[in-house]
Amino acid sequence: MSLKFCTVPVTHYQQNCSIIWCELSKQAALVDPGGDANKLLGKIDELGLSLNKILLTHGHMDHVGATSEIRKSTAVPVIGPHKDDDFWLQSLAQQASMMGFEAQAPLEPDTWLNDGDTVELGELSLQVIHCPGHTPGHVVFYEADSQQAFVGDVLFAGSIGRTDFPKGNMTQLLDSIRNKLLVLGDEVNFVPGHGPNSSFGRERVSNPFLAEQPY
Repeated sequence: MSLKFCTVPVTHYQQNCSIIWCELSKQAALVDPGGDANKLLGKIDELGLSLNKILLTHGHMDHVGATSEIRKSTAVPVIGPHKDDDFWLQSLAQQASMMGFEAQAPLEPDTWLNDGDTVELGELSLQVIHCPGHTPGHVVFYEADSQQAFVGDVLFAGSIGRTDFPKGNMTQLLDSIRNKLLVLGDEVNFVPGHGPNSSFGRERVSNPFLAEQPY
């Protein structure tokens, strides 16, 4: 298995930013750097890794807040999310004001992602799964060999993402979870955007939001 990762909670939202890397090449990516840029870059240096790209699951402030600062200081590309989250990335100033973050300029990724895309990281190939519902452009990153997923705010241990934001949709969210994530298999482990890690199998049988309807 060549995928390695560690999770670093950042900001007052305690958002899980994952540092993922290829064990062979030591190339690394930051998944959802929501803030605390120096802390994240320091951890990458501590691990002896080379930052190769930033991956965004969706456009909410607590998941993207350090992106522009890190891109400016490292010149790495920003990949994702799906273009349907562009309106969120264009409203970062309003989000920052509402959520207690420092002022932010709008963010334009270097590459938008679509369902079925792949993102290469050294010897790793991450599958892109478009999972709308929490936000319309939310994506999940899945590495099949290690059966590891990074799901942002789609699914949590014992809960699911909120759908009361603009363009959120509960029906879409549940469809994304059941028909795009759980079908990958019970053995798949995932890192959510907040809180402890879990597995699709555990959530399939114990998550109250998923048990309300047959899987």
